[in-house]
Amino acid sequence: MDLREDARWSLVIPTSMGIRISPEDGQPVQAANRFLMQVTSAESNVGSVSSFLGQPVKILTNFVKGSPVAMMIKSNLSSRFMDYEGPEVEQGGAWGHRHQFNIADSGYGNRGARVWNDRAGEVGLLLDAKDFDLDRIFGSEGAKIVHMSGLIAALSPSTLQFCLAIARKAKEYGSAISFDLNFRASFWKGREQELRDGFTEIASLCSILIGNEEDFQLALGLEGPEAGGKGIASKIDGFKGMITTAHERFPGVQVFATTLREVVNANHHLWGAILWSDGQFFVAEPRDIGVLDRIGGGDATVGGILYGLIKGWEAEKCLQFGWASGAITTTFLTDYAMPADEEQIWAVWEGNARIKR
Repeated sequence: MDLREDARWSLVIPTSMGIRISPEDGQPVQAANRFLMQVTSAESNVGSVSSFLGQPVKILTNFVKGSPVAMMIKSNLSSRFMDYEGPEVEQGGAWGHRHQFNIADSGYGNRGARVWNDRAGEVGLLLDAKDFDLDRIFGSEGAKIVHMSGLIAALSPSTLQFCLAIARKAKEYGSAISFDLNFRASFWKGREQELRDGFTEIASLCSILIGNEEDFQLALGLEGPEAGGKGIASKIDGFKGMITTAHERFPGVQVFATTLREVVNANHHLWGAILWSDGQFFVAEPRDIGVLDRIGGGDATVGGILYGLIKGWEAEKCLQFGWASGAITTTFLTDYAMPADEEQIWAVWEGNARIKR
């Protein structure tokens, strides 16, 4: 994939930053009285693989002016070697704007993970292209890849227009566009046609399109293949059939990708991934992985693939690094990967968990 060589930023990522609260010691929320509080967003999770491995990453977001939570978010992004930009929005009193909260039970053993999203009044609902100098960001500065997700695009009518403006401007200045469809039925209720039209336009501008079989059908209205059998093997066949259809509809897309997960229990998953590039499928067959916390594994897989594309690797190597980036992230309590170096991620792919001295 040809990427803009003179770009200042390897990744530019629009997102709505928030806070995750999780019980300590693997407890369910209702039984806990001690919680870990951390900064998170699905989109910034993607960028952490690149930022920790030395690539320049920029976050575009809103902040609540004077908020200690906003200060915590800024400090966290800086600690992840990320730049950030965005307006300071007045809180508007106790019932005004705030950063989103996710209350997450990571699960343990036979008790599955549960996430309760509390996004009412989040400042990200107000994301607006007029608050960002897109000609500077994508023109004079430049981005190799712009990554966004359906979670942000579907958050509000304003954020849909925000993502459309970014996609159009990024395309104008030669950036590759990556879009993780991330269909969420609760976001789409009553807005189906508006969002279908917006998602379709963004997909038409994309170089990289990510999602599972259901995402392509529900977010883009593509007709899926006939239902097959159960298990991961049928998911692989279904995704391959869907990509054949999707590429006919969106011929400008150069890379399609998805993750595969089968849950044995909360701490033991079968983890796989598929990538399509230049008419060829590459499959990372599902393998056993140990899971400390599953949240963010899919985001990190996307992040690993994008890192490989930024580095100019062949498609199969990008997939392998993406698989391993997702697998290593499930060993962190954070929602994002914090790799020490490339070698640490490749060791996961190679199945080498021996001590390094």
